[in-house]
Amino acid sequence: MKQVAAVADGRNFSAISVGKLSELNEYVLELGPDVKIPGKVFGGTALHATGGDFSFQVFQPGTETGFLHTHKVHGELYFFLGGQGEFQVDGKIIPVAEGSVVRVAPEGERSVRNNGTEPLVMLCVQYRGNTFTEADATDGNILQKPVKW
Repeated sequence: MKQVAAVADGRNFSAISVGKLSELNEYVLELGPDVKIPGKVFGGTALHATGGDFSFQVFQPGTETGFLHTHKVHGELYFFLGGQGEFQVDGKIIPVAEGSVVRVAPEGERSVRNNGTEPLVMLCVQYRGNTFTEADATDGNILQKPVKW
């Protein structure tokens, strides 16, 4: 089974690699003895992320999540990076393909399936719902110092 690789770590940063997206199928997320999700890997813990988490997942043609799920407090953003399929939330079926992005509130009942002929590659960003405000949009500071490569 493939493992996340640490690339760099410092006081204010960390970097990892999950490898090529075409090799995501080498990961298996084990949630218990009877629950194994092929092609899925989380990265937030390896990055020491404290405000959210993320996962990459690949669905081979003809496969699906196989269950609906919700969250208690976490919203999710689903970014589709390749392939095509369908995303279901609260009974509504939405076609998705490379470039599609879907936001789901914690209570949304969601699932994904690949009804295409190529792998459906997805990045899911999980975050604590109802925490971002208008003031957060101006949180960045542009430093008056040159970038040196």
